[in-house]
Formats: sequence, C-alpha cells, structure tokens
Amino acid sequence: MTQDPTDSKPARSGWRTRTLLTHEGIRRSQFGELSEAIFLTQAFAYPSAEAAEARFTGEDPGFIYARYGNPTVAMFEDRLAALEGAEACFATASGMAAVSAAILSQVQAGDRVVASKALFGSCLYILENLLPRYGVETIFVDGADLDAWRAAFKGGARTAFIETPANPTLDLVDIRAVSALAHEAGATLIVDNAFASPIFQHPLRLGADVVVYSATKHIDGQGRVLGGAVLGTTKFIRETLEPFIKHTGGALNPFSAWLLLKSLETLDLRVRAQAEAAALLAEALAGSPKLTKLVYPGRADHPHHAVAKAQMEGGGTMLSVEVADQAAAFRVMNALRIFTISNNLGDAKSIVTHPATTTHQRLTPEKRAELGVSPGLLRLSAGLEDPEDLVEDFQTALKAV
Repeated sequence: MTQDPTDSKPARSGWRTRTLLTHEGIRRSQFGELSEAIFLTQAFAYPSAEAAEARFTGEDPGFIYARYGNPTVAMFEDRLAALEGAEACFATASGMAAVSAAILSQVQAGDRVVASKALFGSCLYILENLLPRYGVETIFVDGADLDAWRAAFKGGARTAFIETPANPTLDLVDIRAVSALAHEAGATLIVDNAFASPIFQHPLRLGADVVVYSATKHIDGQGRVLGGAVLGTTKFIRETLEPFIKHTGGALNPFSAWLLLKSLETLDLRVRAQAEAAALLAEALAGSPKLTKLVYPGRADHPHHAVAKAQMEGGGTMLSVEVADQAAAFRVMNALRIFTISNNLGDAKSIVTHPATTTHQRLTPEKRAELGVSPGLLRLSAGLEDPEDLVEDFQTALKAV
C-alpha cells in the first residue's frame, strides 16, 4: 500500500509478540495522540500541482486515495506484517477478498492451480467455478498425500493453495513439504492461515510464499467487522497484488482497519486463552459415547498430529465433533445455552456451526461426503468464557442426542 515511510516508527525486531502487537507501526499526527487515529478520508490534499504530480508518479511515496492507501490502514498492515515476519502486507475488505486477490493476481488463461480438497466453501467456489471461466484449471488433491501433490505438480502450475487446519474438518497439510514441491514445479504456495492464526502458525517461515487471513476471525475476535490481509515479499505485494487490488477495489476501509489494529493488541492473550479452552473441551469430550468422532489438532489421536507438532505452536481454538446424523446435531445445537449458533469463528463468544447446512451447504451431498463434512459434523470455536462452563454446557447438550 502506498505510504510515507518517514512518519512511522521503525520496526523493533527484538520485541516479543505482545510488545510488538501493542506498539508496532504507530503513526502519530501533530497532536501526539496516544491511541492510534482514524483517518476517515477518501482522498488527500496536495500543497501544489507539482506535489500532486510527484505523488502520482511515485517520486513522493505519500498517500493518494483510500483505495490505494490510508494512514490507519497502513498501521494495521505494518503491525500484522511484523507479527507474521513478512516484508509487506496489503489489507483487504474481507477474508475472501484476500483469497481471491492472492490467486487471481497471479494467474492468467492457460495456467494451472493445485489445491487441497478440504477448503472453505467460498474458496472452493473460486477454484471450481470462477477460475475455469477465465481459462484457469484447478487440480484438487488430498492435502495430506504428498505423492498426490507430487503427481499434480508434474503438469506444471502457477500457484498452489491450501488451508491448514482446514475448514471444518481440521485436516492438516505439511506446509514445508508442499512448498518444496511447489517450488520445484516453479509454482508459488498460498496458505490460508485463518484457523491457526498468526499466533500458532507461521507459514512464511515454513517456505510458503503468500499468507492470507480473514481478519474477521481471530484478529478482530469480537464479531464486529469484515477484513482480510495478504502478506508476502515486497516484490509480490507491490508489483503483483497491489495493482490488482487498486484497480478492482477490494481495499480495507479506515474504520475497520482501526478496529482490527486495536484488536491486535489483545490477539496473543485472546487466542492463547481460547486455545486452552478448546484443549480442555476436547479432553473432556474425548471418548464420549454420544460422539462418533472428535478432531482437535492438539490431541495425539488427530490423524495429522505429527504435522501439527512440527508446524503449529499450539492446538488452536477450533475443534470438530460428530454425532450420529443431522437430527442429532440439531438437537445438540438447540440444547446449548452458552455456545452461540453462528457461522463465524475465532470470536470471544463460543460458537457452534453445522457446516453441512451452512458454510458448505451449496456442495452436493457426495462432495460433502468426500470432504468429510457429514450430516452429523459440528464445528466448535472456543471463546473466552470460563472453560469449565463450556464443558458443562456441551456435556449437558449431548444428553439431547
């Protein structure tokens, strides 16, 4: 995003996470405000015609237009980039704006994309429905099968796309291994890191080229605004992604950026507390005769637990459980008193979602079965309530099965 590099604090590489999330990227006006300011402006004024010309030619790197850049948005981008360990970041209007821009800015007719099968429904729409309209082919593979990735890359690819952990099955993909295979094929690797959050997983350190977030989830964490972000090298963000977003209009607005910026201050505290609650809930529910399946990356019985231990710093805030069928799932959901029925996640409030009838409802029953989205599957997002209350709430609700 276009910005003036002289009006912000330099990066503090020695700072630890919580300090960085409180202070990184601050830009103060002439008034010296303590809390970061919201610059609610569409455009910017220039002292002269020559100054305007210099701004548009790039000779002066200052701000031009809110779709191109904004001081409040720039603070959010700088702070998130520092947390992620990325050279650059571009904030977007939503998580799906981040995903679509990260993919579409790279491809053209005749290209191939390789992707894991287990993906959020809207991501599947982009890869299955949208890209073919523009002559781009997508090859889907089992994300955990490295031989399948190897075979798919033999035909060449422009980029690859994965979610890990995946929504809603919590399948994991070995980022380091897949990135190596992608690079051998001359492809880039995009990782949707929304489920793990930037606290528990660092894809760029594992070899990924691009990381995308739905900032709507853990980064906001309080159910208030939509937002997204794409992170990577300065070359990719400035030369490939930024022109695409500038001219297609998916930039983040300043007010949402300010809320997300302030949310970053508590991100580490919130996500770690939520992960502790998720782990306790998984432990309490494990072995319940009412459940046919329980999946949590932090447990040794997760099918990809070895990958989780290698690339995640915690089990995360999400778990999935399965009951006999949709009717049983609905009875459990309707009996819950603390968990809120919604399709969001990463929120301060604990949330329960029935993917088969919400986030993945547009898929055919056969496709849902292939992805592991059964009629009895429930996705749980642990919030900031007392973990013991969450355990009691869910155990009581299971009696309705």
